[in-house]
Amino acid sequence: MANVRDLKKDINYVLGDIIEAVYVWEYTNTDKDTKKSEEIIDEAIETFDALIAKVNAKNVESPKAHFKAINTELESKGRALIEKINKLG
Repeated sequence: MANVRDLKKDINYVLGDIIEAVYVWEYTNTDKDTKKSEEIIDEAIETFDALIAKVNAKNVESPKAHFKAINTELESKGRALIEKINKLG
């Protein structure tokens, strides 16, 4: 990983793209209920807040391992949210 700034950008882009995908789904499926899709957006925002808080944590034992764990968590949570979007249809 290059640096903290790049990790923050990755978090922003990944979760932003997921939220955008939900909005596209809502726009193309105006006849369907949006309760589940809004829950996905809320979960993406909560994930964003949690990951950024972890990135900004100052007292970590091993910064390299800490940031690698955050990156892994971003991947797993991002995949889970994408699966939820795919199940909406």
